[in-house]
Amino acid sequence: MGNIMQKPFVAPSLLSCDFSAFGSELAKAEKNGAGWIHFDVMDGSFVPEITFGAKLVKDLRGKSSGVFDVHLMVNHPETQVKTFAESGADFITFHKESTVHCHRVVEQIKSYGKKAGISIVPSTPVWEIEPLLPFVDLVLVMSVNPGYSGQKMIRETLTKITELRGLREVGEYGYLISVDGGVNESTLPFVMDTSPDVIVSGSAFFNSPEGFMKKLGGLIENYGNKVQRH
Repeated sequence: MGNIMQKPFVAPSLLSCDFSAFGSELAKAEKNGAGWIHFDVMDGSFVPEITFGAKLVKDLRGKSSGVFDVHLMVNHPETQVKTFAESGADFITFHKESTVHCHRVVEQIKSYGKKAGISIVPSTPVWEIEPLLPFVDLVLVMSVNPGYSGQKMIRETLTKITELRGLREVGEYGYLISVDGGVNESTLPFVMDTSPDVIVSGSAFFNSPEGFMKKLGGLIENYGNKVQRH
């Protein structure tokens, strides 16, 4: 991808927006340059909280031409793929830890013409998903333990992004690398040093979209020539 840092996609997480105004919050995110929208779907089992389902994705699909990135933090994600695919998701990402037959779920997602993503929690090493890397379109590195917004980033997890970039180069794979959890104006420099393709941010983005995007833009300008893109 060249030697000069490219602007990553910013994917605001609707988990942190005003739930009474999803439509206007979506518009605010896109007005401030968000190319993706991240939907954190929680089932109260794989993670403690319960959020929203496919109807929200469907209702907002008609209000946006952006990329809808659905993150299934649910047990047995294979039971949810069809519903979210039909609701208008572009990417459907599930957790390696949530199901036994991960390759089968990847194939299921792709059978609906959608992009397939795999996510790993902080305690899961990259080597556990290496067999899936030739087949997925996105790898989501969780930099907090999933389930709640506003958590402090576990910075040690960022080394996984660098590891995944190396594996992508060696294997000539096509997946994007995304990071989610505790990304704010203070942690953005550490995130950008690892050069992910997609940055998910919840509270920090919706609390100050202009400030977040300004900080990101400044980092790209200042560090762009220092970070290798692969």
